[in-house]
Amino acid sequence: MKIMVAIKRVVDYAVKIRVKSDRTGVETNNVKMSMNPFCEIALEEALRIKESGLASEVVAVSMGPAQCVDTLRTGLAMGADRGVHVEAAGQLYPLTVAKILKSLVEVEKPGLIILGKQAIDDDCNQTGQMVAGLLSWPQGTFASKVVLDKEKQLATVEREVDGGLETVELDLPAVITTDLRLNQPRYATLPNIMKAKSKPIKKYTPQELNVDVKSDLEVIQVTEPPKRKAGVILSSVEELIDKLKNEARVI
Repeated sequence: MKIMVAIKRVVDYAVKIRVKSDRTGVETNNVKMSMNPFCEIALEEALRIKESGLASEVVAVSMGPAQCVDTLRTGLAMGADRGVHVEAAGQLYPLTVAKILKSLVEVEKPGLIILGKQAIDDDCNQTGQMVAGLLSWPQGTFASKVVLDKEKQLATVEREVDGGLETVELDLPAVITTDLRLNQPRYATLPNIMKAKSKPIKKYTPQELNVDVKSDLEVIQVTEPPKRKAGVILSSVEELIDKLKNEARVI
């Protein structure tokens, strides 16, 4: 079985985000970029499935500018067998990404797609669900545990919901999106970083995949959140209740 993992290049989680002066987005020039943390978890889970003997190949897929190749090389250094880069300029929104993944599925024929549940730059949490809908595949989102049964062609997914944990059983092929507590991603070792340089990365354009890249969303304005006010020390419970009632207006 082949596993396809979608990975995204985002602003590194440790970088302090700065909004552009024209408020059209966040500043990405001369900013450290890295693989989306949820995508790292997705790739780690795919690698563990392969190492357990339940998959034969892990293919990492990324979409965006030429710099996405660096993110793919990171995925290859972690252990992915090969990469696929769909080169596209400009912002790609979830529906377009889902359509590209659907076209790649028709080319690659994977038995399982694993994605991070969301990207830390836009927090959309939509791509996995859209891919499953376009493919008419079952989906297990927010996975905190994944167990595959190769003989029965089933995936058992333990997923996090508001009330606790929910266990769902999916017929393969399927789409799974990963939550934070699924695993701890490995670090790429120096020998594997060197090996990754010789692993193949196949390039496509959206046009070659018959996908029309168009924006179905328009960003009106991006602004920084309001600065948090300094805390105050209260002398009594009565004073706390008074402030909650008359200033915060939450009770």
